[in-house]
Formats: sequence, C-alpha cells, structure tokens
Amino acid sequence: MTVLHDYGRFQPDTARRVPANNQKNYLTNHKVLCERIVTKNMRVITGSARGRVLETLSGNDVRPTSDRVKEAVFSIIQFELEGRSVLDLFGGSGQLGIEALSRGAEKATFVDSDDEAVKVIRKNLASTKLEKQAVVLRTDSVSFAASHTGRFDVVFLDPPYGKGFLQKVIPLIAPKVNTGGVIVCESPYDEKLPAEADDFRIFREYRYGKTKITVYRDTIL
Repeated sequence: MTVLHDYGRFQPDTARRVPANNQKNYLTNHKVLCERIVTKNMRVITGSARGRVLETLSGNDVRPTSDRVKEAVFSIIQFELEGRSVLDLFGGSGQLGIEALSRGAEKATFVDSDDEAVKVIRKNLASTKLEKQAVVLRTDSVSFAASHTGRFDVVFLDPPYGKGFLQKVIPLIAPKVNTGGVIVCESPYDEKLPAEADDFRIFREYRYGKTKITVYRDTIL
C-alpha cells in the first residue's frame, strides 16, 4: 500500500490492480486505515532536544498545535520556563510540555485520557531523552484539575475544540498555579473564555488565523 500526504490518495497503479467492481470499497477501506496509521511529524524548536522529530496520531479528533502557533506561544513565555514546573493538561502528543522541558523547565506532567495519546507522549519523551523529567498520567483532564493537589508554574491548556473543556478546567486549575505563574490556552478565535479565575485574569489574547491564544496571569503581581 502506498500512502501519500493527503488522506485517502493512492498511486493510480494501486487502484488499477483492484477489480473495477471492488475499487470503491477498496479505496474507502484503505482511506479509513490510512487515517488511523498515518502520523504527522513535528519537531522540537529549540533547546536540548532541538530538531528532534515528534510523533502524533492522525485522525479527525487530532489537532496538533501548528508550528506557527507553537513558536508564538514560546516567544511569549520564553523567559518563564527555566527551572519551572509545567503541566500539559490535554497532552495529545506532548509537544508543548516537551518543548518546555527542552527549553529548561525542571519537570513536566502530561495528562491525557486516551491510551494511544499516552503511548505517543511516552515515545516522544524517550526519543528526546526527557523522560526522567516527566510524569505521564492516563486520566480525565477535568478530574485531574479538580482533584490534583500539586502546584505548577506554567500550564498549557489545548483541549479538543467545541466541547467546553476550557470553561470547566480554567477555574479548577487556576488555584493550583503558583504566584507569578502563567496559564496558556489555545482555542478557536471566537470562543469566549472566563475573564478571571481565582487570582488569575486574562492578560492578553493573540489571534493566529482561526486560532486564539489566551494568556492568564496573576492579578496579585
């Protein structure tokens, strides 16, 4: 089977080898298979793991942070990572937490409820040689935010769009962020987020195409 970059596209000679009356089912079935197994490669931008390729699952529910948005996020918080404790709450591939570790964060906690996502996070941590600084948990992100007793300095929130996760999680996680910490959220540009949560409030919003980055900072400072 030959897989191209676009899902469901095959070399013409592949289709010709299938009987005409079966070609439609053949291509449909192989499109589904490809959507499950094709991965998109991303790279760590800078730091100790600079240039390392990261793996993520592909599929309709997978929406990795684009390189453009990731670079923008880490430009915003570039001086707030050294020696800090990081939470990547909707871990996915783990690319945000891994980028933070590569840039000098002391430790990172990755949370995701999906088995395959947890496997990919662990694989990416191993390939970047950052696994000793990480904790990976397979659990519901909202439940974790509600029950976890630890504290963090930097929190990344990049949940699936359109399911109301940010509205639930921001008030739960804000009390667990240290004074002087930061919460970074990724959402659709037209999604309204809470103006304040505990001692944190929206400091600034940035728009990149259809994506919005919202930064919460401590109102005590």
